[in-house]
This record gives sequence, structure tokens and C-alpha cells, in this order.
Amino acid sequence: MTDRTRARWLAQESLAKGDPVGWFERLYADAAEGRAVVPWADRLPNPHVVEWLDRQALPPGRALDVGSGLGDGAEELARRGFEVVAFDVSASAIAEARRRFPASRVDYRVADVLRLPAEFDGNFALVVECYTLQVLPPAARAEAVAALRRTLAPGGVLLVVARGRERHDPEGQMPWPLTRHEIEGVAEGDLQMTSFEDFLDHEDPPVRRFRAVFRMPSRDAGPRI
Repeated sequence: MTDRTRARWLAQESLAKGDPVGWFERLYADAAEGRAVVPWADRLPNPHVVEWLDRQALPPGRALDVGSGLGDGAEELARRGFEVVAFDVSASAIAEARRRFPASRVDYRVADVLRLPAEFDGNFALVVECYTLQVLPPAARAEAVAALRRTLAPGGVLLVVARGRERHDPEGQMPWPLTRHEIEGVAEGDLQMTSFEDFLDHEDPPVRRFRAVFRMPSRDAGPRI
């Protein structure tokens, strides 16, 4: 199992200062110097995203990779023909992604999911959120969800992958699992949840995961009844 000690300490310290995202840069910077491990940085595209993409066979369009880390997920989307914008709040993570993939077609950017650029609004056919919401505390999580909704173009799809738990289960330590109620709460306004999966992964020991898909109506969609 990946050692999360340093990541959890940095998260706790940052949250105590009222900064829910500042610890990501410290973690990636420490990892670059060999002082920490980024628990989610497997240097491979996330298998739960890959499996979903294989099943969907989506037509390529403009895609947003949320909390892109070292770039493996963004590169997988680009390999499949998507025009990808990938962002992370950590400048060190983005620098490492650019170093690893010097010939990449991905547009890597430093950005904060709680303060996304206005140019992202309504601009993406596919938004991939994998393991980002689960490393944010509840208040920041709600802000992030609202920001991600705004990035979807008409007909756009939002994929969310996160650790899962029952509502009565302890919240635990970072990463904080989400409840199904929280996942369902992503659907607001015109955004509708079209699928929800609750499964155990292949880690040792297995981890409960939720994978949910949300879709924004197309411009030519008829009235909702």
C-alpha cells in the first residue's frame, strides 16, 4: 500500500490554515526532491477511466483533465484523439508532465479547480474528474463540483471516479471517500446522472470505488417532462 503519511500531514497543515489546495504543490515539490510520495501518481492512466473509455468509444472532442498530476491520464485522452486541456494546481506537477511528454499535444496549465479560468466555461465535451474530489474537504468539494459543471458544453459528459463509502461510515483520513448521496448531488440544474457504478477495485486490499457519469442536455434537446 502506498505511504500516505507525508501527504496526510501536509493536507492537515494546509487545511488548518484555511487553504484546501495549497498542499498539493508542496507534496509534488517534495516528491521531486525524493522527500515524499504522491500516492496517486502511478505513472499510468487510471484503469477505471481507461475501462470506461474503452466501453464508451466516445467521438473525439475537446476534453478537460481535472487535477492532471504527472499527465498520464491526459496523454491517454490525447492518444484517443481528444483535444485535451489538462490542469493541476501544482506548478511542479505540470512542469514534470511537460518534461515527461515533451512532444505532447496536450495543453498543460497551472490552474485551481476552485478558481477556474472563465474561458473554460461551456467549452468541453468531456470532463474527467478522477480522485480529485476525494482529496478535498466537503466545502471545497462543493465549490469544485459547481466549477466543473460550468465547464461542460451542451451535450457534454462529466466522468467522476472516487473512493466510496456508506453515509454512516467514518469519513476516515485523506483521501476522504464520498457517499452515493454526494455523488448524486453532482447532478444539479440541467445536469443529469446517466450511470452509477459501485465496485471493488483490484488493489490489495480491495478499495470500494464509485464511478458516475453525468450529461448536460444538447442544445436541440426537447423540453424536460
